[in-house]
Amino acid sequence: MHAKPGDWLVIKSATLDKPSRRGMIMEAHGTDGTPPYVVRWTDNDHEAIVFPGPDAHVEASTPIGT
Repeated sequence: MHAKPGDWLVIKSATLDKPSRRGMIMEAHGTDGTPPYVVRWTDNDHEAIVFPGPDAHVEASTPIGT
């Protein structure tokens, strides 16, 4: 998994009655954009250090104007 600041980390919910969790990657502490990541979660604006598991994926940020 590789990411850069501004990309989104999405963690799929394990149950149908809960939505996926989404957060903006603020920092990538591993080499070449690998985890751990500092993520600011959209649901509560909390920042946390995250080691994503197999239920997570990165969505690239979209440049403004595209």
